[in-house]
Amino acid sequence: METENKERKKHPATYWIGEGGGWLLRHVVSGLAATGITPNMFTFLALAVNSWAAVLFAVGSFRKAAAVLFLAGFLDMADGQVARRVGRVTAFGAFLDSTLDRYSDLALYMGLVVHYTLVGRTFYMTLAAVAMASSFMVSYSRARAESLIPSCKVGFMERPERLVLLIIGGAFLKMAQVLWVIATISTITVIHRTVYTWQELRAGRGLPEVQADAETSQVS
Repeated sequence: METENKERKKHPATYWIGEGGGWLLRHVVSGLAATGITPNMFTFLALAVNSWAAVLFAVGSFRKAAAVLFLAGFLDMADGQVARRVGRVTAFGAFLDSTLDRYSDLALYMGLVVHYTLVGRTFYMTLAAVAMASSFMVSYSRARAESLIPSCKVGFMERPERLVLLIIGGAFLKMAQVLWVIATISTITVIHRTVYTWQELRAGRGLPEVQADAETSQVS
């Protein structure tokens, strides 16, 4: 018993928060899997909820949008978890999830662009558009890089981080500051991935077919 207590004390509070969140997610996923709703249906549902949040952003209801976006983020996690739980993980499901995630992102930023346009804040409208473009490029740069090298997961501003920031920005009415952070760090992430891909290819660590094409080009 004393040993167990000592082991518990070794773990920080964040560990137990993560453990508690994981326990809750597993039980919720079990309940969702029991409904018979397919993982792809959860993916479409997540798109619908994200679109709802986008409309709320557009009309200036930022705090309501943050709450809805929190639900959308949960659904984004649930589809993959449910697919694994019911044994229905497919390549097409992963493709569909990734594709609809891009539409969800575009919808959210378009909601912000519309809002700042309606209230006459041209600078922030432009900032939201830049954040939208840079967020898209984070995803695109990784997808394009991984057609040339085995993996390109460097950088920080992935979709979960961007969603958390949008939720924070909406909940605390600090969206302008959040958009600055997203636009800046997303751009840095794209540059990082570009440099990383160049270094990997220069070092000869590209995918076999890419290396073969390069060698063929050199010979010819």
